[in-house]
Amino acid sequence: MNNPATEPVSLADWLSYLEALHPQTIEMGLERIKRVQAELGLYPRFPIIIVGGTNGKGSVCTMLESILHCAGYKTGCYTSPHLLRYNERIRIDRHDIDDTGLCEIFAQIDSARKRCGISLTYFEFGTLAAVCCFMGASVDAAILEVGLGGRLDAVNIFDADCAILTSIDLDHIEYLGETREAIGFEKAAIFRKNKPAICAETDLPQSVVDQVQQIGARCYRIDQEFGYRNKGGHWDYWSTAGTRRVLPWPALRGEKQLQNASACLAALDMLHALLPVTMHNIREGLLTAVIPGRFQVISTQPLIVLDVAHNPGAARVLSRNLHATQSGGRTFAVFSMLGDKDIQGVIRELMSDIDCWLVAGIQTQRAAAVEFLIDQITAAGVTDDKQKLRFDSCTSAFAFACEQAAKNDRICVFGSFYTVSDVLRYWNTVQSKK
Repeated sequence: MNNPATEPVSLADWLSYLEALHPQTIEMGLERIKRVQAELGLYPRFPIIIVGGTNGKGSVCTMLESILHCAGYKTGCYTSPHLLRYNERIRIDRHDIDDTGLCEIFAQIDSARKRCGISLTYFEFGTLAAVCCFMGASVDAAILEVGLGGRLDAVNIFDADCAILTSIDLDHIEYLGETREAIGFEKAAIFRKNKPAICAETDLPQSVVDQVQQIGARCYRIDQEFGYRNKGGHWDYWSTAGTRRVLPWPALRGEKQLQNASACLAALDMLHALLPVTMHNIREGLLTAVIPGRFQVISTQPLIVLDVAHNPGAARVLSRNLHATQSGGRTFAVFSMLGDKDIQGVIRELMSDIDCWLVAGIQTQRAAAVEFLIDQITAAGVTDDKQKLRFDSCTSAFAFACEQAAKNDRICVFGSFYTVSDVLRYWNTVQSKK
């Protein structure tokens, strides 16, 4: 257990302290965090929606937050990871928490965990901080995004009034298992007895069905108890509670967003007695929900897309979205990934969409080496060296792509949150100077 020589002061100080506090970046289990939870008395009384799954969690959280905000509720939302600033992880009334408030909360948690004589991981600290902030602000409802898995994730110390499972795909297999059945078992543990369990995964593993039955949750499955109909310029949502017609497409781009949006509406149907919303709230919320890095278009000539896709399932969706926005020109990929991800699986999903791979390094110990990424692209079948270029950083790769791309070309930045955040920060700086 590491203690600084002096108490951290700034948010940057605190984040450095938290990164070094625990001997492991990730430690699955709830014993330590539950002790600190009890010490702090963190037992919220407001309704909680917990969102788990492999892909789509961020989009679901953002749409729920937006709809509830439009309905007049003071809403807390906790997501991870962040793109540009840690403060993005904790929002109240759609505003990021400020540095001062966050530092005060961190100090309270640090005192509590010291009294317990234990350490916490970076994510555990952040999860407690989010709920501390929400309780301090007396929010009407909170949305909590699972970090990794579900059963042993820090978010799971809180009981969901409604839990949403967005999708199940292969990711974090070293922690969750190597099959969808094993991963489904971990993720379904966020459900609670007699509470709604919204399953937006169309191909639900049997392990999830078994978990629902064992826990005694009330299961609502997409295409069975709820679903959607794409009507072209609009869409209809249906469920056992009724039908909502002529809904606008969500502001969030991509073909999966109707699936995500229908999961949100199913959850709100089930929570109607606690958190009633109107059709106007839903329409306004769908149209104003914004989340960076999810098929985010920052330019149209050339088309520049930022997407945090970092596993095969997300890459598959990105590929479909790229097909839907064919430009007729070349597609440049600004690409980098973490070494513990299914790199080959991501490349194979997208190789038919990419004309030139601009492979870059990212500044983290978990980063895959550029040469390894090049080898993986070659192994996937891209043998022409002119289609694979090496760069020291994502920003240099992106700058090169901007120089080379014609108006009808595309630049797609993907592979990890680190990749997108580096490019987004660079883009914002360049635009601010214009």
